[in-house]
Amino acid sequence: MAESSQIVPEKTSLAIQAISDTGKSLRHWLPENVVPIIDYIDSTPILGAIGVVMVFFAIAFISRYFILASIERLLTKTRLEIDNQIVNHLRKPVFTTILYFGFALAVEVAALSVGSEIIINFLLSVIAASWIRAAFALSTVSLDTLARNRMQFAIVEPQTVPLLDLTIKLFVILLGSYSLLIIWGINPMGWLASAGIVGLAVGFAAKDTLANLFAGFFILVDRPYKIGDFVNLDSGERGRVTNIGLRSTRLLSRDDIEIILPNAIIANAKIVNESGGPTKSLRIRVPLGVAYGSDIDQVSDILHRVAGEHPELVEDPAPRVRMRGYGASSLDFELLGWIEYPENRGRIIHELYMAIYKAFAADGIEIPYTKTDLYIKEIPAAMRLDRGQ
Repeated sequence: MAESSQIVPEKTSLAIQAISDTGKSLRHWLPENVVPIIDYIDSTPILGAIGVVMVFFAIAFISRYFILASIERLLTKTRLEIDNQIVNHLRKPVFTTILYFGFALAVEVAALSVGSEIIINFLLSVIAASWIRAAFALSTVSLDTLARNRMQFAIVEPQTVPLLDLTIKLFVILLGSYSLLIIWGINPMGWLASAGIVGLAVGFAAKDTLANLFAGFFILVDRPYKIGDFVNLDSGERGRVTNIGLRSTRLLSRDDIEIILPNAIIANAKIVNESGGPTKSLRIRVPLGVAYGSDIDQVSDILHRVAGEHPELVEDPAPRVRMRGYGASSLDFELLGWIEYPENRGRIIHELYMAIYKAFAADGIEIPYTKTDLYIKEIPAAMRLDRGQ
């Protein structure tokens, strides 16, 4: 019976082996006068297990309520808010890791006849779960803090937070699942191979959806436009961006019609972002012509006056007048002005044309139009006979 009680299972998980190796390595770090006490504890496993639990509980308590608390108090003096939150979210997993690792080591010391491996694996699984939960909380808190301070961290925008948070959490789940499989002594390679086959099948079945998802990810990261920008596409769609999702982008056209574009299409299109310049203002052009013989200085003054009187043309940059050339029947001018909102372009150009026409008419400036002069060199004889000549 003595020999049978010392039989060790042939298959032991890596977690059990790590616990056992840790217990053995601790003996080398202890003072020589403590070794007899350790030998006595080894002869009484239950007493040794209780001692291990008490020691690790003390270490966990000190780490959480003294060391980490002191670090958190020091970090309150800094300007950053994120470091305090990180330390606060690390207190529980650090405490759980130390305490439950002590429980696992105590189970190893107690040398239970049955169930040791299951108990140790369960305790280590709790440790892994606590870190997964802490990683979830840290991901959300960190991204929200970075988004609120986007002047310093320009890569994180409010609309990219959900996507980045989801990506980080998926990575944490994969890493945590891999750790749990290792803890329970399960070879993850078979699972990974099966997941690869399933992923390949899903990729072929939903390639369009995945293309939109990947395109949406790169749109959110590359940021060719943002919510509120007025964009034009080479396919003819134009409007203000109202929503950027993982699958599609939504535009509100000037006709108040919502246009939903799959991200895979819009990612490969030529995009003209009229709100993406160094300033929010946009330049408009008003081409026009005056008759030959007009006073060009007077024409320039009239155009400057009309532009200055319009309330929606910004003062900086100031409106400009340019003479562009000599036309077939006109002197060609162009009035240049800047407006704040691209969607108002059509209405403002209309109002400028109306004001220019009235100003030219009041000052006697002729706007040329097509004229045809017919000269009759000689009246045919047949026409003279018909008229009785």
